[in-house]
Amino acid sequence: MTKKEITKHKIVQREEAGQRVDRLVADWVDRLSRNKAQGLIEEGRVTVAGRRIKSSYRIDAGEEVKIEIPPLSEEDDRLKPQEMPLDVLYEDEYLAVIDKPTSLVVHPAPGHPDGTLVNALLNRYGSLPAPEDPIRPGIVHRLDKDTSGVILIARREKAYFDLTAQFKEREVEKEYLALVEGTFSENEGLIDAPIGRDRSDKTKRAVRLGGKEAKTRFFVESEFPTATLLKVKPLTGRTHQIRVHLKYIGHKILGDNYYGGRQCKRLMLHANEIAFRHPGSGEQVRFQAPLPPEFHQPESVLGSS
Repeated sequence: MTKKEITKHKIVQREEAGQRVDRLVADWVDRLSRNKAQGLIEEGRVTVAGRRIKSSYRIDAGEEVKIEIPPLSEEDDRLKPQEMPLDVLYEDEYLAVIDKPTSLVVHPAPGHPDGTLVNALLNRYGSLPAPEDPIRPGIVHRLDKDTSGVILIARREKAYFDLTAQFKEREVEKEYLALVEGTFSENEGLIDAPIGRDRSDKTKRAVRLGGKEAKTRFFVESEFPTATLLKVKPLTGRTHQIRVHLKYIGHKILGDNYYGGRQCKRLMLHANEIAFRHPGSGEQVRFQAPLPPEFHQPESVLGSS
């Protein structure tokens, strides 16, 4: 993979207004600590509306922030190919579809320098496109560490831009299965509630006024005495959207310790299916990840929680 400087352009959202620019830059760029973000600001690599600023500058909604990210240095390069098990559902010259196990981190980040899905992908494919962030080669959408299931990988730059555009325009269909606390009186529903950073814990998300539009549709699949298996379809793509929305309506996902869910041996959230337009053929394609054993027999999970 050729190392090169990356330039990011970010428009400050309403829920981000009033925060220090160094904190936001560290949030926006996965491989940057706050200290490194401050270093870029001091070097003039971070500008707001074309002007240099200090790390303490507090951002206003609608302002454009330009971030020039230098290439990874050799000693900081965490993108080492590593031989690891990889469950490939489909692959061609444009893309790959992977069945990610629970507890596997997608790309290197603080606390997870290697042993990630990206390290395994580089071992298999040699190189992957990274036009926006060198630490996330091939990655075109999010899948939390503890969520299992289908994840889409771009193998060519053309595919990278095509697929990221489809996600941005909400053309990609995603379906999840979630085992949640409690029972439902309805068979289906739509959660339409904005999501932003949790005011009491900036590392988390919460439903709140001024957040970004977020919509999630759900359908009851199976019912148990104290839990329900749901089919969930996010209509927008906010961070932790499904987990936050289900908590908001009083049905936390089992095993979601981060958002107060009932203790369980794993997060009971599985990315079951994805459908999109193939960047090579233009045809609509659909891929499904096999269900982990615990989703076939959720009673065993309930019994051990």
